Amino acid sequence: MTLSKNQLLALLAVLVICFFYFDWQQYLSLSELKTRQQEIEAYRDNNPLITLIIYSLTYIIVTALSWPGATVLTLAGGALFGLFWGAVIVSFASTIGATLAFLATRFLFRDNIEQRFGSWLKTVNEGIAKEGSYYLFTLRLVPFIPFFVINVVMGLTTMKTSTFYWVSQVGMLAGTILYVNAGTQLANINSVSDIASPVMIGSFVLLGIFPLATKKIVAYFRSSQAQE
Repeated sequence: MTLSKNQLLALLAVLVICFFYFDWQQYLSLSELKTRQQEIEAYRDNNPLITLIIYSLTYIIVTALSWPGATVLTLAGGALFGLFWGAVIVSFASTIGATLAFLATRFLFRDNIEQRFGSWLKTVNEGIAKEGSYYLFTLRLVPFIPFFVINVVMGLTTMKTSTFYWVSQVGMLAGTILYVNAGTQLANINSVSDIASPVMIGSFVLLGIFPLATKKIVAYFRSSQAQE
């Protein structure tokens, strides 16, 4: 059965309404995670495979629907599965969820955006065709830009789904490891701001900008040499 655009929009609207009406966000809070940590770990010890499946599906759904809570789920990944396996599981779950959000945006909205802002979108797509992977990698590393915004914006472009997937997975890996590692020490975390210091955030920004800046500098020198 294939959903039409209107049916998919209605389904998404219902899920968003349910999320806030039933206050599901409370289950994706740091305080709730810390309160129920022992209970969740006990369940994991008795049901490791089921825990893995439930956790992965929950992460994919939350990120695909752009619900708040991905950061807390990443911390939970470290607490439940340790640094290595937590990073692996979160890396794939977050990227799959992001790609689903990317595809949903493309299916639902890109045609309308092209009709209304065709000339603007054409310019954007020309830039994406040339340096899209660099831009996406930079955006994935810069913590100031919300995760879901990148998924939505890129879904409106002509970027290939495969490119979006692998660049997102690579670009988010450093942040994933940082938060999963913090999750292994969950008892010492009182708020999300305890994890990323200004220096750490600045390092991510520089790391993201470096490849793009390097490409621009190389292109400039090649252009200068060609004119000589």
